[in-house]
Parts: sequence; structure tokens; C-alpha cells
Amino acid sequence: MDPISAAGISAALSTRPEVWIATDHQITPQTVGVIVADTMDEEAAGLLRAVRSKGVRHVVAVVSEMADSSLMAAVESGVSGVVRRREATADRLVQAVTSVHRGAGVVPPDMLGRLLKRVSQVQEQVLTPRGLRVTGLTEREEGVLKLVAAGLDTREIAKRLAYSERTVKNVLHDITHRFHLRNRSHAVAYAIREGLI
Repeated sequence: MDPISAAGISAALSTRPEVWIATDHQITPQTVGVIVADTMDEEAAGLLRAVRSKGVRHVVAVVSEMADSSLMAAVESGVSGVVRRREATADRLVQAVTSVHRGAGVVPPDMLGRLLKRVSQVQEQVLTPRGLRVTGLTEREEGVLKLVAAGLDTREIAKRLAYSERTVKNVLHDITHRFHLRNRSHAVAYAIREGLI
């Protein structure tokens, strides 16, 4: 972010009681970063990586323009909110930062429509042909996890889904390995917490 933009963002937010400007030593996992860029190009992606490398998990990007491909790249890179530069008043920035801090995503409505269209295209053209969903789970994996969450054991799941017990165990192993989980209980807890099932 250029010095003028950084000074402008700091000035706009520093007088607001809802937010405070953190120094590098004050960053926690709950800190919301703000980056300013003309577009989400490679330079902005580098800035985003630098902010995230400091431990910032949630970032609001203030941009002049955002192409569809850049919007997807921004989301994949961990941007939780987008504010158009021309709409970046102090009130709008505070709203975006506090919303992202509470766990909400912030995207202008027209960008949200474009983002949903891109996600749908990725689902249809890339994931579905490979048996995957946006969640990262296959239909089979989702079905097995739902039955584990319902309290069924391996034998009951195999009978209900017409799989062998070995297949059920392999599915659960694949899930725990892919998401770095300890066991089936951890897999269910993770899937529920992340909204996968």
C-alpha cells in the first residue's frame, strides 16, 4: 500500500471507537487487515501475502476495480471483504472491518453475483467432472460423515450405503488425512464447524 493510502486509511479509522490500529507486535488471529490497491494484480497479491504472513487471517481489500478472475483469486488468497475505493468512506470501512471481524464476508452486491457465477462455473467445469464439490468432499464422503454424525458405526454405515466396511473405513481415512484430522469424531466436529455437512 502506498504511503498516501496508508495515511488516509489510518486517519479515517484512528478516530473511530469501534476499531483500533494495531502495530505489528499487536497482531492477533482476530486482527483484520486492510489493503488498498488499484486492482487485485500480482502486486496486490504480494501485499496480501505479506499481511497474512504476519498472522492476519482476515483481510478487507479496498480496490478501484476488480475483474471476475481477480475476485476469485482474492477470495482464494483469503480476502474476507471487498470495498470499492470510491465507496471507502470511514463509515463504510468501519462497517466492513467490524463485519469481517464478526465472521461475515463483505462484498458489493454486483460483485457477489459475479462471484457466485464464477463459483458455479468452477463447480460445473472443474469439480463435478472429478466427483468433487466446493466443500472439498465427494458425495460419498459427505454421506459417510453425515451418518457418522448421526451416531452410526462402520457396519451400520456400510449396510445403509451398500458399501463394504472397508470402503467406509477408507473414506473416513481419506477425509481425516486430507483435512489433517485425528479421528472420525474430529472429522465430524470439523465438518459441522466448517459447514461441510
